[in-house]
Amino acid sequence: MELILQSLSGLTNFALYFIVSIALLFIFKIAYAFVTPHDEWKLVKEDKSDAAAIGFAGAMIGFSLALASAATNSTHLVDFVIWGIVALLAQLFAFGLLRFTFMPMIAERISNNETSAGIMLAGMSVAVGLLNAACMSY
Repeated sequence: MELILQSLSGLTNFALYFIVSIALLFIFKIAYAFVTPHDEWKLVKEDKSDAAAIGFAGAMIGFSLALASAATNSTHLVDFVIWGIVALLAQLFAFGLLRFTFMPMIAERISNNETSAGIMLAGMSVAVGLLNAACMSY
C-alpha cells in the first residue's frame, strides 16, 4: 500500500501541469486562429478541408512537442507557463515565416483545400516544434 501512495504522491503536480497544458493548448488554438487569415475551424468543420485539418493538426502537434519539453525541463509551474508562452510565440513565428517568406500564398492555398500546402504547413510546424523543444532542454 505504501508503494501505491508513494507512486501517487506526484498526482497533484501532474494534475496542475496537465490542466495548465490543456489551457495553454486552448490559448494556442485561439492565438493561432487570430494570426492566420483563414478560419481553420470553419474550413475543417463546415468545408471539410483536408488541407486546413492537416496544417492545423501539425501546428497543434508542433506546439505540444515544445510544451512537453517545457513541462519536462521546467523547475516550477510559473517557469512552465513562461516557456509555454515562448513555445506559443515560436509556433506563431513559424507560421509567419512560412507565410511571408517561403510560401506567400499559403493561406489562400489552404482556403482552396490544396493538400500539399497543408502538408507543408504541418511539416514546418512540427519541425519548429521539435527545434523549439530541443532548445528548451537547456
